[in-house]
Amino acid sequence: MPNPPLRPWLLLMHALPTHPSHLRVKVWRRLAKIGAVGLKSSVYVLPRSDTALEDMQWIRREILDSGGEATIVEASLLYGLSDAEVEELFRKARDAEYEQAIKEARELGKSRARKLSPEKHAELEAAVGKLEQRLEQIATRDFFGTPKRETAVQHVGALRTRLQGGHEKTPERPAHYDTASVRGRTWVTRTGVKIDRIASAWLIRRFIDPDAHFKFVPAKGYGPEPNELRFDMFEAEFSHEGDDCTFETLCRRFELKQTGLRAVAEIVHDIDVKDEKFGRSEAAGIAMLIDGLVRVHESDQARVERGLQVFDEALAQLAREKRS
Repeated sequence: MPNPPLRPWLLLMHALPTHPSHLRVKVWRRLAKIGAVGLKSSVYVLPRSDTALEDMQWIRREILDSGGEATIVEASLLYGLSDAEVEELFRKARDAEYEQAIKEARELGKSRARKLSPEKHAELEAAVGKLEQRLEQIATRDFFGTPKRETAVQHVGALRTRLQGGHEKTPERPAHYDTASVRGRTWVTRTGVKIDRIASAWLIRRFIDPDAHFKFVPAKGYGPEPNELRFDMFEAEFSHEGDDCTFETLCRRFELKQTGLRAVAEIVHDIDVKDEKFGRSEAAGIAMLIDGLVRVHESDQARVERGLQVFDEALAQLAREKRS
């Protein structure tokens, strides 16, 4: 099988003068605003596009006008970091931004709109409006997609509905699924699978659809084909919902209650969401195993196949502890 084509990147390499001292912070903020991530302290990267090139040219001009040096390079990654690893840097950066928006939405949600004075209601309205604008801005630099976006949109959307005096809309997707209705499907998720997608693939194969086939696609711009179901990607049939990771969503939607499965779900949540909600002591060990198999196996299919054994063994132990 031929190797996939290399992704073109734009690199901005710069050297800044020591004065003025605020220049470094100014440049960093400008780069963060356009969504660039750092490969090294003075090397920043964006996926190649005309818009990205124009943005970098403006920043380069500012650096030159301030007495610094800057070079823009179009390049492909041959050795060292892979395209997938750099894409993950972008996802982590956007995850952090979405997480902050989710945190603020939760804080705002503690105030019930119907109990607020007109002045406080106006303040909450303004705060929600700013959050909505921020989500739109983050989305413009969410180049490779992250399920956290959908979670953030849900939290802020719930606030907007409450302010308007309505009720949150019932999801168009069924609250519960029958496993028989999804047998033999192709289950689609984004490339570069890690803890939540690996564990979800195991859950699907073992408890939902034993004949499931898995397909790995770019995070953005994919439209499902007939007989396909998406998981852990934007606008997927099964993804993050509220505080739940995709694994928890699948367990709830298919009403899976096998012995030990809840413990697995809590471990996956703690590793993926990183909020220590359940404080599972086993999370560190499972996280280490998953990190190891991700490093050893570049193929998504190989990661899933290896993950089947990891979670088979984890469930066997957790179920035994539950019974004893």
